Amino acid sequence: METMATTEKKPHVIFIPMPAQSHVKAMLKLAQLLHHKGLQITFINTEFIHKRLLKSGGAHSLDGSDGFKFASIPDSIPRSSEDDDGLEHLLSCIETHFLDPFLDLATKLSTPPTLIISDGFMSVFTINAARKLGIPVMLYWTLSACGFMGFYHTKSLMEKGLTPLKDESYLTNGFLETIVDWIPGMKEIQLKHFPTNIRITDPTDKLFTFCMEATQNVHNVSYVIIHTFDTLENSLVDALLSMIPHVYTVGPLQLLLNQIPTEESQAKMSSFNGYSLRKEETECLQWLESKELNSVIYVNFGSLTIMSKQDLIEFGWGLANSNHYFLWIIRSDVIVGESSVLPREFEEVIKKRGFIASWCPQEKVLDHPSVGGFLTHGGWGSTIESLSSGVPMICWPYLWDQMTNCWYICKEWEVGLEMEKEVKREEVSKLVEELMGEGGHVMRKKAKEWKEKALAATAPNGTSSLNVNKLIEEIIMLSRN
Repeated sequence: METMATTEKKPHVIFIPMPAQSHVKAMLKLAQLLHHKGLQITFINTEFIHKRLLKSGGAHSLDGSDGFKFASIPDSIPRSSEDDDGLEHLLSCIETHFLDPFLDLATKLSTPPTLIISDGFMSVFTINAARKLGIPVMLYWTLSACGFMGFYHTKSLMEKGLTPLKDESYLTNGFLETIVDWIPGMKEIQLKHFPTNIRITDPTDKLFTFCMEATQNVHNVSYVIIHTFDTLENSLVDALLSMIPHVYTVGPLQLLLNQIPTEESQAKMSSFNGYSLRKEETECLQWLESKELNSVIYVNFGSLTIMSKQDLIEFGWGLANSNHYFLWIIRSDVIVGESSVLPREFEEVIKKRGFIASWCPQEKVLDHPSVGGFLTHGGWGSTIESLSSGVPMICWPYLWDQMTNCWYICKEWEVGLEMEKEVKREEVSKLVEELMGEGGHVMRKKAKEWKEKALAATAPNGTSSLNVNKLIEEIIMLSRN
């Protein structure tokens, strides 16, 4: 699809992501793509996220460009530190404090907005906002289709008495092994593979009620966007299409963005400098250059996972004892209230086989030919990036939809191994050796096949490319009404 003619009035789309790293990144990518195709974009973050993007990208990183502007609204949360998000407090504020500043900003924009693309989790106020502004709204789920369906079926699990749990003992007495066999596209899945918001005993729990309300909101809109591709989650996409009039699968977005010529991309987004809330360290890319093909295991548990100091040490010695090179991302806040510095005796191991950084340009790392495996938390951003690069995974899911993604990675897509929650160095070594050695041959082959399918989906006549074109046509039509 060609970009819109300059003589035609451009639709003006407001984007508003959930204020979290992976959501911001996925929404920015779609916003960039739609802008490249000729739409006018205003991208609204919270002031907190806006400041963090500026800190990581530089003072002019959010200056925007012609037709692409950044704006921000307060989130009403007092903070004592950069990473003090207070999730339950944040969710309460989204429900009660975001609507008025969002409406205030939207009504003061120099060009009136014609449509909202809202993060699905922000629908608790954006559907109401769209109604008040008199414009349409689309919900963009930056999750996998399986992750979305896991959250969505919280309501039916509750109706069948499977959640909330009767008491805490149900977390450990085998109840979570219960097979759920009545959800289309989720055959043989167990309760333990559903998002962790169902593991509660209080039906008024904020995470439980918020996720249920947000996902049920798909019945209050006509348009849903999912960051996946059809061949990966075909039966789940079919199930979604039976529930919602219009579903657009648009992933992997990075593969679509890669098709924009560099000069054109730079001209349109001249000052935009990345998607990360943390400063990316690029020295690791030089280190990877010195390593052989498929010889490095990349380790990154995302932006929110936390662990004990003991877990960190077990991971460290497990990686060391596997005798493989490793690139390990250790955030400064990965251990709550403690330093994440590894024991001194580990330094010698790192000199020989390891490289440690606090953050990195993940897609460039996964695309590097020396990376042969990924030890991950299984967040959807990391998963779709790994699939796009043809890299198999070891999954250590922490919370939310990571449990669901992990099950599909290992059982359905056959590109991964699941690690037990309790971290033991022996298991870490064993899994790394299995993934990186001869035993991982089938998974590596399967991962390459998914990469090819992702490339096919994002080719000019691929399903995701065609869906992006249909999405733009729909936005243009809706904006004229």
